[in-house]
Amino acid sequence: QVQLVESGGGLVQAGGSLRLSCAASGSIFSINAMGWYRQAPGNQRELVATITSGGSTNYADSVKGRFTISRDNAKNTVYLQMNSLKPEDTAVYYCNAKGRYQKTITMFDAWGQGTLVTVSS
Repeated sequence: QVQLVESGGGLVQAGGSLRLSCAASGSIFSINAMGWYRQAPGNQRELVATITSGGSTNYADSVKGRFTISRDNAKNTVYLQMNSLKPEDTAVYYCNAKGRYQKTITMFDAWGQGTLVTVSS
């Protein structure tokens, strides 16, 4: 099994910053892509940003220029630096990792439990 543990959510005023972290552990052979998704009340889960093991990134248009995703491959950890936060960024943020298990080398698609980010106006 693979576990993802997120941290760093909280309450912040509009214009402020937060940094989310997500560490993956367990029977991991390799991790290809890691990313962040979010789900606001009444909305579907949506992509925020992803990053490959090689460092290629992809961002939702709504966060481009404000959020930065990065990862530490040695620690199987992904980060999301969120600046210039807006009330519409309020959501539960979920970490995702796609990779391969040890031994079987079969693929996994794991999710964290979510961390709440609340941006007040």
